[in-house]
Amino acid sequence: MRLIEKLKEFEQQYMFIRWAMGGEYGKLVYVGDDFVEFDVINVDSMEYSETVFIHSPLILEVAIGGSDIARIVAEMSSKITMD
Repeated sequence: MRLIEKLKEFEQQYMFIRWAMGGEYGKLVYVGDDFVEFDVINVDSMEYSETVFIHSPLILEVAIGGSDIARIVAEMSSKITMD
C-alpha cells in the first residue's frame, strides 16, 4: 500500500507531517494523487497560520498519534462552541 492511499483514510485529522523542506503540525484537509493540502497550526497560538500544498513524493514522515497531537486536538476541541 502506498503512503498516499493510507493518508486518504486520515483526511480531516490533526497530525504532524515532515516533508523535504520542513515539518509542521496541522490538519490534513485533502489527499489527492499528486499532492496533499495541509493547514498548518501555530502550536503557540493554536491558530491556523497557512495552507501548504505538498507534492506527495516529498512526504518523509507522518505522525498521527502521540502526546503533542493529543494536546492539539484538546486545544482545538476546547474552542468549539455549541450554537
